[in-house]
Amino acid sequence: MLKAPQAALAFLTWLPATRLRERSPQDISQSRIYFPFVGLLMGLILMLVELGASRIFPPPLTAALLVVLLLLLTRGLHIDGLMDVCDGLFGGTTPERRMEIMRDSRVGAFAVAGAVGVLLLKYGALVSLTSLASPGKEMALLLFPAISRWTMVAALAAFPYARNHGLGSPFHQGTVFPATVLAALVATLIAILFGGIAGAGILIGATLLAWILGIGMFKMLGGLTGDTYGAINELVEVATLAAAVAVIPYGWLDPLPRSLGWI
Repeated sequence: MLKAPQAALAFLTWLPATRLRERSPQDISQSRIYFPFVGLLMGLILMLVELGASRIFPPPLTAALLVVLLLLLTRGLHIDGLMDVCDGLFGGTTPERRMEIMRDSRVGAFAVAGAVGVLLLKYGALVSLTSLASPGKEMALLLFPAISRWTMVAALAAFPYARNHGLGSPFHQGTVFPATVLAALVATLIAILFGGIAGAGILIGATLLAWILGIGMFKMLGGLTGDTYGAINELVEVATLAAAVAVIPYGWLDPLPRSLGWI
């Protein structure tokens, strides 16, 4: 019963409590239901660290701590996927050559440029977020990891897998539609509960962005891989943070109970 949520934690984080001796492909496939929950847990950790660090450090140092913490929580898995995708998509001219480059463990110039660019944008967005005096930044820290993890689920369901075997292949085994629908419901609940109308809007925009990115990668690779899911997650994180920074000054990113006057 607990193997699917534990598999989600083990797949997306480094937490030692999630290590399982036996984890079936079905457990891994069903773990997608819990991806938004894992993202919410990561957001809670980020929010608590920000609350403590902001009392001691200025926004730039607090933002840097959050960027490093996010890398540690994920073991750098998603940024590594982004780097492989940048090397493959921009370094090859055919789907076969691009896939070959992505399998290569060596790091190229496109990988470095992609990682530096995304980390700079993420750092800038977090500096902007932590500098805001308006309420809502805590909700943004809760939401953006949950929404970005949902978009990986959406990409898993929307596009075929490009390899016979790989990190993402177990997610394409068995019946995936019910698990994807449940993950969508969880992500929607989280977005509306903690972000209100703006949270729902950001969720829709992030899903659309993931779909556009997925189409582009599918056309260039003939399918998606574990690396592409990580790349989508990284790019959606940046976009979601930027959107939150844009709407928070207007008071639009507000928990649903507070916006309804319940708290």
